[in-house]
Amino acid sequence: MRHDVRPVHEAMTAAARGRDIWLVGGGELVGCFADHGLLDDLVLGVAPVTLGAGAPLLPRRLTSARLHALTGVEQVGQFAYLTYTTR
Repeated sequence: MRHDVRPVHEAMTAAARGRDIWLVGGGELVGCFADHGLLDDLVLGVAPVTLGAGAPLLPRRLTSARLHALTGVEQVGQFAYLTYTTR
């Protein structure tokens, strides 16, 4: 999928009046903006289990009630490692 998102980006930029724009979507949507050099940052959110739908990350469901505190964030290349306490 390739779409020219430049007109949409121009409209979003005008509406934002100097504020940040938060683009929420999947890889195809992000790719369309990246193809035209329109992304400044990429923020990836990982919450497949706590949202209650979609493919579970682990074989059993770990609800957000069992994930107590985010104790570590580490980047190794393109990988992000998030460490939560579960007790």
